[in-house]
Amino acid sequence: MLQLKNISKKYITGDFVQHALDDISLTFRDNEFVAILGPSGSGKTTLLNIIGGLDRYNKGDLIISDVSTKKYKDKDWDSYRNHSIGFVFQSYNLIPHQTILANVELALTISGMSKKKRRKLAIEALDEVGLKEHINKKPNQLSGGQMQRVAIARALINNPDILLADEPTGALDSTTSIQVMELLKEVAKKRLVIMVTHNPELADKYATRIVNLQDGKITGDTDPVLAIETESIHKNLGKTSMNFLTALSLSFNNLRTKKGRTILTAFAGSIGIIGIALILSLSNGTQKYIDKIQESTLSQYPLTIQDQNVDYTSILSSLMDLNSSEDKGKSKNNIKAKPIINDLIAKMTNKNEKNDMKEIKKWLESNPDNIKKYVSSIEYNYNSTLNVYKSDTTDGIVKANPSDIFEIMGLGSDGQSTQALTMGSNYSQDIWVKSTYKDDALKEQFDILSGKLPTKDNEVAIVVNNNQISDYTLYTLGIYDKQELKKAMSDGIAGEEVNIINDKDSWTYDELLNLDYTMVPEAYKYQKQNNIWVNMSEDEAFMKDAISNGYKLKVCGVLKANSETIYDSPWGFVLYTQGLSDKLLDMCNNSEIYNYQKEHKDIDIFTNLPFSVYKDNQNFTMDDLNNYLASASAGEQAQINAFIQSLKSQGKSDDEVLEVLKEQFARQNDITTYDTNMEKIGAANLDKPNSINIYPVDFEAKEKIDEIIKDYNQKQEDSKNLDKQVHYTDIVGTMMKSVTNIINAITYILVAFVAISLIVSSIMIGIITYISVLERTKEIGILRSLGASKKNVSHVFNAETVIIGFLSGIIGIGISLLLTIPINKIIYALTNNENMKAVLPINASLILIVLSIILTLIGGLIPSKKAAKQDPVTALRTE
Repeated sequence: MLQLKNISKKYITGDFVQHALDDISLTFRDNEFVAILGPSGSGKTTLLNIIGGLDRYNKGDLIISDVSTKKYKDKDWDSYRNHSIGFVFQSYNLIPHQTILANVELALTISGMSKKKRRKLAIEALDEVGLKEHINKKPNQLSGGQMQRVAIARALINNPDILLADEPTGALDSTTSIQVMELLKEVAKKRLVIMVTHNPELADKYATRIVNLQDGKITGDTDPVLAIETESIHKNLGKTSMNFLTALSLSFNNLRTKKGRTILTAFAGSIGIIGIALILSLSNGTQKYIDKIQESTLSQYPLTIQDQNVDYTSILSSLMDLNSSEDKGKSKNNIKAKPIINDLIAKMTNKNEKNDMKEIKKWLESNPDNIKKYVSSIEYNYNSTLNVYKSDTTDGIVKANPSDIFEIMGLGSDGQSTQALTMGSNYSQDIWVKSTYKDDALKEQFDILSGKLPTKDNEVAIVVNNNQISDYTLYTLGIYDKQELKKAMSDGIAGEEVNIINDKDSWTYDELLNLDYTMVPEAYKYQKQNNIWVNMSEDEAFMKDAISNGYKLKVCGVLKANSETIYDSPWGFVLYTQGLSDKLLDMCNNSEIYNYQKEHKDIDIFTNLPFSVYKDNQNFTMDDLNNYLASASAGEQAQINAFIQSLKSQGKSDDEVLEVLKEQFARQNDITTYDTNMEKIGAANLDKPNSINIYPVDFEAKEKIDEIIKDYNQKQEDSKNLDKQVHYTDIVGTMMKSVTNIINAITYILVAFVAISLIVSSIMIGIITYISVLERTKEIGILRSLGASKKNVSHVFNAETVIIGFLSGIIGIGISLLLTIPINKIIYALTNNENMKAVLPINASLILIVLSIILTLIGGLIPSKKAAKQDPVTALRTE
């Protein structure tokens, strides 16, 4: 039951007040066909709008199913229009860019019904009005009568309690008018139909009740409702819930009708995106190139932690600080000494700090502050020499690592020679290089010429440089004859002509892949003789047997260092895995000599004397020996006496025996311990490395690692555990400045300038959206009449800006990607560096698209808010 009690409505324009409705009271039955007649300006449409919730009354009360609407909020009126009211207008008020089916679905769309269900109901509704075959047409493809029937189908789709028709036949011919009126008459059998009309003949013929209005007052009612008839069935109103996807669909259909303007608007909005994308591409490409240089640098200068740490960082700082802080008070007549050497000596002697390697390794393996995400690898090193020989010993023993080339040439030990030859260079002559990267990372570092990457602990790969390999590497690996090199050196020193003759100067991949090498752990070079372990490395027969029984290595691949590699060496080298280092330690830690020393912890296995003997060896006399033996344990006495008897059996006198003992003690004083013996045979305590190399992924990560170590050291200081602090060397941090910060700063400045165009684009899109609001004002009125809330209307226009923003972003990124092609050609022409190129990151592309959407959305907020605040009655009158 619908009831109007003393309803008044007035419009104020300046000083002019118009009373559209003046104290009207009117009650309607739940199903009847009511015609409201009256001249123009009598208040008919105002009455209809107030009943439909499009307009608000000033006084009185509108009662719906015995419920007052005085306290209705906007959402209550929206739900009322969506679920209880159906509108049929004289001008049809169909949305032109939507299909007939979409127009009819609209009320259900706003109510939040699923697509499948609302489509089914809409087709049924169009079938009832005889338009099922026209569902995919647009309104401008139908006749007036057909459009009005679509409007009726749309009004009835939600099964409303009340159908409001405002001059439904005003724009129709007489034949079509009759068809529409018959349809309304049939509808009125099940619900209340209120029709405003100027045609009394139609009212008399079809209406069951006629109400006359004159100057906002009721002047006649042919069938007024009696008090006894005021019972009504209450209907619970649902809520409107048009989601944002629906708003996107409505806006997308609207934009499709204006393709040209939409594309131009999107292109204009993309200009700022293009500018930023190109800057980011250039910045990213430059940064990638710098990162490669940084990564290469960091691979050669990792953060190093040693058991006895010398602070080389401070030493380098002193050497690099030669020109700083001049004495401002210096006299023109005097020269003042600057204490560079004194400072250097002080730092070298005072900065020698001991690290608790066991605790540090344990701490690092606990992944403090997620340190592992900042490192490419953490390398734990032990004093185990990688001894490698050619497996084929037919022509003699050939040592492949450590290299003996400089020793053969008579230039001294390799370590000294290498240092001399490489001073000022980043290259190392140690051609056996352990990979600090895993398989996936290695694939980016090398091109496989033949075979595969080394993955197993017994696999190694030969890496060439530009399809060349140095003769130094060839000699080291025993591919070239080392004796020829020795002879050539002798000839050169003697002043004779140097003529090195080598069989070949090129090799096939298969020839390199057929090379075989053997690893012989240091522990395997010792043999037990008379309870003393003797180094047999000079015994050719013994070493041939050791090589024969050693750990076999296979060349599995020939690789070429590509432009992405950090293993930059002009020599060519052999790449092996961490697994081989682990295997070496495992073999040493399970060797016979290791187990023997482990079982006899108090005995020096190389002399068969107790370690305690070495503690006091100065002015050692026979009396001292006898005194020592008297105080020694029975076991120690037995061992020393056995050693003495072995010497006497060789015919040595007591004095000679004493001299041998003194010589042994002097040589072993403070340098021979259980731990040093273990290191000598290549064994190691895996929990206690000799050094740790931390390889940061880039300079930013290095700074994070610095902070993590600094925090750790601070905690140890707070806990008074200064001996557990980490002392490390960071050479690269001293040698290089953070170029990344400079690039970022330049990028931020350029982006800030280009961002101005984005702001301009946002303002422009706001103007375009405002124009769209003006163009779609009537659509706003239609949506509101169907129950769309202010929020729903705002969503429709926000969705339009989102679509334009998305298109702007896509166009901007697409054009930017195309522009990087000629830009990269120009960069290469200028730099001749294929690693320097503009690359737009995927993440940046996505962020720019999102940024474009956000900015256009912000630009359209004000127009969309204006659209939401449109008065629905005024909006419906807009043409």
